[in-house]
Amino acid sequence: MNTTLGRLSLGVGDRFAHQAKAQLQACAMAAERGVTVIPVWNKSNREHGIVGSEPGSVKAAADRAAGELGWKHAYHVDADHINLTTVDRYIDSSDFYTLDVAAAIGQPAEKADIDAFVNRHAELTASGAPYATTRESMAGIAGKYLFAVQEAGRIYRHIAERRGAAGFITEVSMDETDAPQTPPELLVILAAIADQRIPIQTIAPKFTGRFNKGVDYVGDIAQFEKEFNDDLAVIAYAIREYQLPANLKLSVHSGSDKFSIYAPIRRALGKHQAGVHLKTAGTTWLEELIGLAEA
Repeated sequence: MNTTLGRLSLGVGDRFAHQAKAQLQACAMAAERGVTVIPVWNKSNREHGIVGSEPGSVKAAADRAAGELGWKHAYHVDADHINLTTVDRYIDSSDFYTLDVAAAIGQPAEKADIDAFVNRHAELTASGAPYATTRESMAGIAGKYLFAVQEAGRIYRHIAERRGAAGFITEVSMDETDAPQTPPELLVILAAIADQRIPIQTIAPKFTGRFNKGVDYVGDIAQFEKEFNDDLAVIAYAIREYQLPANLKLSVHSGSDKFSIYAPIRRALGKHQAGVHLKTAGTTWLEELIGLAEA
């Protein structure tokens, strides 16, 4: 099983296990035009609860679609937005895990852990870092995010122990929170992730602006483009400095229908020779049905 995520990957939601073939057909059409987009079927624990499905149904639908279409590239199944209390039901059916630690942001880590982190990462106060910080500001950022990263480490090790030799792809998600993470905060977060020895392949920060499902991006597009470029520079530095996986990339959650930011994302990816994971909700057709019903 290939557990190295491709440069361009698309998280697709198949809420009722009827869309997988059509979604994969879209990836096949892209491949015919010379662009390989790796599909990653995602369905959160909350969504399984709403429709009464089990995680294994997502893998079964993905396997069936790949077989019927003769898909020759990789594809993955995402245990989406899981934590320690929900992850076990996904162990047998998922090879991609989105570790959601947004709820742990702001919870205090031990002071000794924060002090040790600051002492260990003097490079973040040097001029060579993309965003040089002071010890005081680094301690402030660590105070906000270090416990959340430690929680990600606990979830990652829990999965690794249960999957044994079977590899898997790890994403860390911090997007379901109120305040966006700035590029300097992302840098500290990645340093802490490296300390936890999490071989992270995608990181999902909360970006400036609103990412509501089924509608376009709401916010300052120029600011988003600057922030996206800055985040890519931070990731490139973290890969070099902390030996994180070379394919580490940004993950944009609730990416459905965000037409106004697709061009800025493409420009940034070209500039930095980077990849992206665009996670869509798979609910647009449901919203359209609601609109038709109401009309």
